Amino acid sequence: MSASQNSDVPTLLVKIFGKDRPGITAGLFDTLAAFSVDVVDIEQVVSRGRLVLCALVTEPTVTSQGELRATVHSWAESLKLQAEIISGTGDNRPRGHGRSHVTVLGHPLTAEQTAAIAARIAGAGGNIDRIFRLAKYPVTAVEFAVSGCETEPLRTALATEAHRVGVDVAVVSAGLHRRAQRLVVMDVDSTLIQDEVIELFAAHAGCEEEVAEVTAAAMRGELDFEQSLHARVALLAGLDASVVDKVRAEVRLTSGARTLIRTLKRLGYQVGVVSGGFTQVTDDLKERLGLDFAQANTLEIVDGKLTGRVTGEIVDRAGKARLLRRFAAEAGVPLAQTVAIGDGANDLDMLNAAGLGVAFNAKPVVREAAHTAVNVPFLDTVLYLLGITREEVEAADGGEVPSH
Repeated sequence: MSASQNSDVPTLLVKIFGKDRPGITAGLFDTLAAFSVDVVDIEQVVSRGRLVLCALVTEPTVTSQGELRATVHSWAESLKLQAEIISGTGDNRPRGHGRSHVTVLGHPLTAEQTAAIAARIAGAGGNIDRIFRLAKYPVTAVEFAVSGCETEPLRTALATEAHRVGVDVAVVSAGLHRRAQRLVVMDVDSTLIQDEVIELFAAHAGCEEEVAEVTAAAMRGELDFEQSLHARVALLAGLDASVVDKVRAEVRLTSGARTLIRTLKRLGYQVGVVSGGFTQVTDDLKERLGLDFAQANTLEIVDGKLTGRVTGEIVDRAGKARLLRRFAAEAGVPLAQTVAIGDGANDLDMLNAAGLGVAFNAKPVVREAAHTAVNVPFLDTVLYLLGITREEVEAADGGEVPSH
């Protein structure tokens, strides 16, 4: 019976420390092989060129244990490494029920912030089983593997602490679903792009101030979206349809938007957008960025002029959630496997319906209601919330380092 099956089997924890170089792991196990031990567990970490290698192995016979210790120490010294060997019994203790991935984003990430998050995890009854870095730029992103507490209460506890210390934290349940095919759906205005499209149209109509006031009130949740949409679009009546091409040219993608979409697509994800803006812009974005889905309101154009009306199904707060479900069904992806990204009050239903709702540089009411918030100006940081490392981003990009 192996040590993992029997907690009473004597085991040795062999720890190796020192400057990393190729061949150390092979050398250690080649040394241990002479004593016919079984490997129970292995863990290795390299940080700034320094190695910590831990091997949990079954204990050899009493007569050869002293020889094993001497041989391992001699091998380590020959490579200018340090070795520590600790006797014990059995395997590592089983991880507790309730497992989560906790991703922390800092710009920068300070020791004080890290201490606060770790303390709150412990306070929620969680144990940190493993920590590793996902990215060092454009933000520092680290992931904690946590066990011993359920995901939802941990998410609630960490959301409060993250806001207090000024970091972004995402908590998702662990499991195979994290590696499954997924669908990412995002808002457009002030999320995928830096602009509010209706304000770009309004600039050409000379009514920017009036439109901006109505937009701000709607995004704060103070006005019904559909009413505000009709009120703003009415101000555009009479504009020449040629303005559509001008607005398309003025749209500015958010930093990291191309990297986010390109990486998701190359990793097999499906990506869509839903917008309270207009198909005249979202259809162009869909083609330019290779999106799978896009839906928005449509400005009515008659005889080459904007009429000041919209046609077809209105994409409002409820409509965005409805479209998320429709896209998921068409993509064959369970709703639990969807990710929604948005910044305004009209995104809330969509964010709450998704498996993971991400508030991106959002209004306070949205940050408080979403599963997690990202408050740095790089859209591709959402990749880290999905457990995708910067190295994987660059590998998916053919080795080319994406720029912002």
